[in-house]
Amino acid sequence: MRSLFAKVAFHTEEAVEILRRKTIILNSKDDLDPLIERIGDARIVMLGEASHGTHEYYTWRSYISRQLIEKKHFNFIAVEGDWPDCYQLNRYIKSIQTERGNAFDVLKRFNRWPTWMWANWEIVALTEWLKNHNESKAYNKTGFYGLDVYSLWESLDAIMDYLLKVDPDAFNKAQTAFRCFEPYKEDGSSYALASRIVPEICENEVVDLLKEIKRKIPLSVSGKENVFSTEQNALIAVNAEKYYRAMVRGDAESWNVRDAHMMETLERLLEFHGPDSKAIIWAHNTHIGDASATDMADAGMYSIGELVRDKYNGETALVGFGSHRGSVIAGSSWGAPMQNMNVPEGRENSWEYLLHSAGSENKLLFMDDLEDPVFFNRIGHRAIGVVYRPQHEHYGNYVPSVLSKRYDAFIYLDETKALHPLHIKPHGHKMPDTYPFGM
Repeated sequence: MRSLFAKVAFHTEEAVEILRRKTIILNSKDDLDPLIERIGDARIVMLGEASHGTHEYYTWRSYISRQLIEKKHFNFIAVEGDWPDCYQLNRYIKSIQTERGNAFDVLKRFNRWPTWMWANWEIVALTEWLKNHNESKAYNKTGFYGLDVYSLWESLDAIMDYLLKVDPDAFNKAQTAFRCFEPYKEDGSSYALASRIVPEICENEVVDLLKEIKRKIPLSVSGKENVFSTEQNALIAVNAEKYYRAMVRGDAESWNVRDAHMMETLERLLEFHGPDSKAIIWAHNTHIGDASATDMADAGMYSIGELVRDKYNGETALVGFGSHRGSVIAGSSWGAPMQNMNVPEGRENSWEYLLHSAGSENKLLFMDDLEDPVFFNRIGHRAIGVVYRPQHEHYGNYVPSVLSKRYDAFIYLDETKALHPLHIKPHGHKMPDTYPFGM
């Protein structure tokens, strides 16, 4: 793990003046050409977000992703989402699903809380663009995949549906694993609590299932990507079981299991797409940023951004996002109804505050321009999750960060607004006035 940086005297005025001189003003997305050029021949581009419910984070990442796919021939986008749902979207954009429908029909099936993360009009627009882009290609079509570990029961269902068609013997092995989890009624926290009494309740079952699938499924004639997806669902079952057991032992361990799974999934995808493949990653700043440049490292936590930098040194570009104020979609507690919430102005002397003080324009920063000693301090950097309480954010929504070591580039958007979910009742089917958001 890289060493952290010594605290030096901090002067707000000095920091603001340096930022004013060294930032690139973004009047529109067209002004991102210097970022695309700086990305160069990077193999892995990681695009962050400071919340899971901000319109601009989705539309600016969509613009960058389209540029990378069209100009630099990136092979796939992998997101902080569930594999089974994202794989259905992948099949849609490659025109290999059998049922008719459009992107809205596919994305409205993303019905596990927080639904708005991927079931939103911003992703509908990107999905239709990806499908249209792929229609001009006979092969090597751009993919869309999920990196996360949460979909234990959905992955088991997908395995059983697949094996029932192609391998009845392996299906029986899957049933054994499924029955082991059945008493917990698709509730990971219930399984986690039960594991305190019997620490390895279903571990052997999912490990055996993964071994069985790796042994037999490669012989399947149902298509290479379907085989890959089935193996991935089995891997999710193994790592999700591990994740839920780790939950009862502390945040750092479960966090690391999750980000290690994301890294393992990314490596599998790169291998599947070939030695020259290129990946675009969409995830929260806390995942794509280098955790060793934050106080997360003090708690023994790492991130997929840190892991990628360590393994693919010189082949990566980590791009963070942030804003000063606006609105966001989030819930007040886990599982609570989504709300359009106000995002207050950035806390004094936070990165958001400093960048706003340097001017209210949107900005692009390259981190190798921020080597001034004043920025060797860990400065608070806002992070909003799916659970958010604006009235309390000054106490817990800022990650102390040496920004120049956490990212390679940073996009600052002064004022942002909430994204457009599909599942809002009763009018989630109504297209927003500004759709498709300049795609």
